Amino acid sequence: MSQAARYVEKQVRAALLRESVDPVGDPAAVERMVDRAVHDYDLRSLREGMPDIGDLAAAGRAVMHALTGFGRLQPFLDDPDIEEIWLNGCDKVFVARNGVAELTSLRLSQDELRQLVERMLAPTNRHLDLSSPFVDATLPDGSRLHVAIPDVTPGPWYVNIRKFVSRARRLADLVERGSLSTHAAAYLDAAVSAGMNILVSGPTQAGKTTLLGCLAASIPPRQRVVVAEEVRELNVPLRDVVTLQCRPPNLDGGGEITLRRLVKEALRMRPDRITIGEVREAESLDLLLALNAGLPGSATIHANSAREALTKLCALPLLAGPNISSAFVTATVSATIDLVVHCGRRTDGARFVGEIASVGSTTEDGVIELSRIFTDQGNGLRRHPEADPEHPKLRRSGIDAHRLLAGAP
Repeated sequence: MSQAARYVEKQVRAALLRESVDPVGDPAAVERMVDRAVHDYDLRSLREGMPDIGDLAAAGRAVMHALTGFGRLQPFLDDPDIEEIWLNGCDKVFVARNGVAELTSLRLSQDELRQLVERMLAPTNRHLDLSSPFVDATLPDGSRLHVAIPDVTPGPWYVNIRKFVSRARRLADLVERGSLSTHAAAYLDAAVSAGMNILVSGPTQAGKTTLLGCLAASIPPRQRVVVAEEVRELNVPLRDVVTLQCRPPNLDGGGEITLRRLVKEALRMRPDRITIGEVREAESLDLLLALNAGLPGSATIHANSAREALTKLCALPLLAGPNISSAFVTATVSATIDLVVHCGRRTDGARFVGEIASVGSTTEDGVIELSRIFTDQGNGLRRHPEADPEHPKLRRSGIDAHRLLAGAP
């Protein structure tokens, strides 16, 4: 921001205090005041030899960003092509466009960075201090914020803002973008409609949450969906949706609402479907128990393949307590999870679905059988020639999987 724009910002801030205008609650009034202040300064600069303000519209935007937005980060937040912003301290600001990272020329002062973080956290129920050096929160536009401060960092403040900029809301959108084949999308649509339980796996930034939202769009429109997440990210395009979000402990260490608690509460809300944003710990046991009771559902998990996703899901419930046996968990996973859909990301940043696998029974050695229905060997997602796409839930819904996939490459 130029020296002239900073002067205008101070003048407008003083006017806001005098007239008791809330910048967040009445942005239109702030915009009028900024526009008037910018033009007044431009006229004064001609008479009094003050620094030139330059482009009036650009100066006005900079002042508005400082007053009602997130300062010099706001242009990145407004850019629809930028999907993620992260700061390694004040002097290294990165952005990602279409999965490709780039270092920007933006430099912030420590005070400026601290004020930005405080402004981002102001509307949330989150706090950041020495006793709580990490924070996860959702910004007003739906972006996910994560901040880490000393002493868990060597000195810099690390800030990550993950924007939800996906234009894909349905499986057909993923087909159009080249992330999914037409026949694979038709099969997944039928699987969701039939009430199959689906586990979406993949590494970080592979598009798991986007795919989960697209799968949710295939749920029959009259069904009630309950979504539980650590931080709200999913936007399910249905009419009867309940979204639950975890809550961190307060300053006294109480009041925490965990994902395990949300899964249990979700079952009391008359769901027809349950969706968990991501399973990381013992909440995986509660999810499996819910699915084992006949409630269709879906979730995401971090893993490097469909096989590893199943292996991880068999291990996470053991964190719930010493009375949980591995044999019980493995049998429950085999009995409840119907499909594993694995996502990946190419070197150019493009997301794609790499595997769609059907979960079978458990062998005598305690290994869950996995049959790959679609795989991507580098030439696109193609049907595995020896795979059987049939499933009891599909048949009960009157869906002929072989006919559905007739002609699939």
